[in-house]
Amino acid sequence: MTVSEKSMHARMLAGELYIADDPDIAEASARALRLAHQINTIDPADYGRRRELLTELLGAFGEGSEIRPPFHCDYGFQTTVGARTFANFGLVVLDVARVTIGDDVQIGPNVQLLTATHPLEPGPRRDKWESAEPIVIGDNVWLGGGVIVCPGVTIGENTVVGAGSVVVKDLPPNVVAVGSPARVIRDL
Repeated sequence: MTVSEKSMHARMLAGELYIADDPDIAEASARALRLAHQINTIDPADYGRRRELLTELLGAFGEGSEIRPPFHCDYGFQTTVGARTFANFGLVVLDVARVTIGDDVQIGPNVQLLTATHPLEPGPRRDKWESAEPIVIGDNVWLGGGVIVCPGVTIGENTVVGAGSVVVKDLPPNVVAVGSPARVIRDL
C-alpha cells in the first residue's frame, strides 16, 4: 500500500499528515465522547464504575490509578496510564498520537496533554491537514495545576513542573521546571 492509498485513519495512527474526515476516525472519536460522557456524569462516589469505564476507554489504566472527572480525550485508546497515578479534576488529553503516563504520576487540576498539531503554512492548514506527536510523562512526575504539555514532549522521571507552566521541549529527569516556556530552575 502506498502512502496515497492509506486511509486517513491509518495515516493518523502512523503519525503522518491526515485529514480527519475518515469514518474510522469519526467512530473512534464518538466512542471516546460517549465513554467520557459516562465517566463525567456518573455518581462521583462510584469509583468502581468509573474505573471500569476508564479501563474500557484507555489503552491501559494501571492498578490503583485514579482520574477525577471531568475528563476529556480525543480517542482514549492512544493513552496509557501506569499504576498508582492520580489525575485531578479537568484533565484534557488530545491523544491523536500516543500519550504515555508512567507510574506514580501526580497530575494537578486542569492539565492539558496536547499531541495534536497543524501545519504552519496557511494553505495546508486551511485544507484541514493535521498531525500529532507523542507525549511521554515519566514515572513519579508531578505536573502542577494548569500545566500544558505540547506535542512531542518527553518529561523525565521524578521531574516537577510548576503550576501554569507550558512545556514545549523535553525536560530531563530529576529537575524542577517552571514558566512559559518551561525552563529548568534546579536539579532534584
